[in-house]
Amino acid sequence: MAALLGAILAVGTGLCLHTFRFGQGLTDASYDLLLVARGDTATDKAVMVYLDEASYQKLNQPLNAPWDRALHARLIDRLSAAGAKAIVFDIVFSDPNPNNSNADQQMADAIRRSGRVVLAADNVPDGPGRKRVIPPFDLFLNEVAGVGSAETTPSSDLIIRLHTPRGDNPLSSLAWATAETIGLPLTKQSNAEYRQRWMNYYGRPGLLPSCSYYQALDRIVVPDQFFRDKVVFVGARLITKFAGERKDEYPSPFSRWLGGDGFVSGVEIQATAFLNLLRDDWLERFSSSVELWILAALGVFFGVALVLFRPVMATAVAAGGFAAVAMGSYLLFRHELVWFPWLIVGVQIAIALGWSVLFNSVQLYVQKRLFEHTLSLYLSPKLVKKFSGNPHLLKPGAEKQTLTLFFSDIADFTSISEGLDSDDLARMMNEYFEAAVSKCIHKTDGTVVKYIGDAIFAFWNSPELQNDHAIRACRAALHFQELSAQKINGRALRTRIGLHTGVVNVGNFGSVERVDYTALGENVNLASRMEGLNKYLGTHCLISGETQKDISGQLVTRFLGRFQLKGFEKAVEVYELVGWPQDEPSSRAWRESFALGLKHYQQGRFADASKEFDRTLQFRPGDGPAKFYLKRFNELGTLERPVNWTGDIELKEK
Repeated sequence: MAALLGAILAVGTGLCLHTFRFGQGLTDASYDLLLVARGDTATDKAVMVYLDEASYQKLNQPLNAPWDRALHARLIDRLSAAGAKAIVFDIVFSDPNPNNSNADQQMADAIRRSGRVVLAADNVPDGPGRKRVIPPFDLFLNEVAGVGSAETTPSSDLIIRLHTPRGDNPLSSLAWATAETIGLPLTKQSNAEYRQRWMNYYGRPGLLPSCSYYQALDRIVVPDQFFRDKVVFVGARLITKFAGERKDEYPSPFSRWLGGDGFVSGVEIQATAFLNLLRDDWLERFSSSVELWILAALGVFFGVALVLFRPVMATAVAAGGFAAVAMGSYLLFRHELVWFPWLIVGVQIAIALGWSVLFNSVQLYVQKRLFEHTLSLYLSPKLVKKFSGNPHLLKPGAEKQTLTLFFSDIADFTSISEGLDSDDLARMMNEYFEAAVSKCIHKTDGTVVKYIGDAIFAFWNSPELQNDHAIRACRAALHFQELSAQKINGRALRTRIGLHTGVVNVGNFGSVERVDYTALGENVNLASRMEGLNKYLGTHCLISGETQKDISGQLVTRFLGRFQLKGFEKAVEVYELVGWPQDEPSSRAWRESFALGLKHYQQGRFADASKEFDRTLQFRPGDGPAKFYLKRFNELGTLERPVNWTGDIELKEK
């Protein structure tokens, strides 16, 4: 769905920018930048003769009135004699000069002698959807080789990008009329004039070979070779310091993006359009429908592809994709003379990238929160914060590690649960587990592995290494004893706990889709048996000899003997976790009495042992281990030491 939405956003953006006016700037810039990237291209098939400021001054011509047409006659004769292929005036001679008809006649005679003069005409609006041609006045019109419209079609930014279209115009463009005059084969093709063509600017303004009008009249200053076999365009080039206003001048793609001397003259634009026809190198575009299909295809590609990558990689892919589109557009322009609005694709890529970054950022945030939630099922809040940046914890795999393993269950849980409604039972257990985890296990940074009915399996020293893992586990067990003194949902729940320290395989076990972070091995079973042993000894918390070694007398414990638990060949040392260090004085008498009784028992002196266990019960009535051993004497049926006595106790049940 994210990929689909990315594709919809990218495609929709491209189609809207291509279709509606607000995207025209990107389309125009796509055209401009291709020309600017190519740079200047030399051509000398046409030359310019400019009516510029220097010529106004040198020839003493007015700035606000038509020039003396006798000068134009001299120029026509000069250019014709020099061998110009055609002479094109981008000047409209719509009316005779009432003050100097002789000059008009001189120019008409010069036009007739040359036989290769093309004059401009005006296309002016004549009502809604109609245009009217204002041609040269009859004296000139009867002598010229061709007449063309000087109309141009600038874009909204005044840059002329399209050849003047014929469309329903009553007159051909000046460039097309010039091409017809010199007999270009293109002009003889059916409907060729109606084809849409784009200007192929050859470089910065003023790049085409040119000279001032006054210089063109002097063979010494400008030799005939400059004009021979060239089409000469004559027109104004004036940003006059006198009037301060633009005179038939336009910005170009080069001046817009490179700066410099801003405007290209109208006559140079006419010459450029003609050169495009002469050199057969005008620019074209695909049809609108083809461009829309291309934009749609690229929008789908980038909209889908970028969603598949994380933000950094998506940015790199987007940058590479944009570079590929730009380079492809440039090669298409250089080799096929076809330009494409590639910057619209750039915006599509940006939109697709933005969506990709947003989606993946939200997705990563959600995944991180889910990961933290998953970790919070096992770890304390402090460890969740520490390991939330390590997603490898959820990948399958395990390693051998020494852990302190914890098993607990609730004493007499079956009888308790039988008398409760299911809702009350659920409420009680939720409250119990909440307190057990937050106030006991997580309080000492333990890892909760799973809940098994009313039981809890946890361990310490993974995933965070803890040098004091055994003491942490024992402290958690003592917190459970404090918890047992509190009523939960009106009931006192007494927790029995078994602890053992040993090497296990710890990690994620399961499939790629679902794993459990747990520990496996013989020592896990031993910890479970330690918890079960509480039922026989009447104790709350038992720890193995390995755990006892690691806590090094930091807590109060007592040795309960060596037990061979069901399923294990060797006997293990079992200790009871009695309490905190401050509990040592109050428990010393009964612990010492029990320790002496256990020593007698292991040495086979049952009578002495029985007396000490009775004495222990005097110090501590109801002591479970003392009762256990006294019961063992009854089971043996004698106070005599059996043959092959080891002092170990074998349990045949869990």
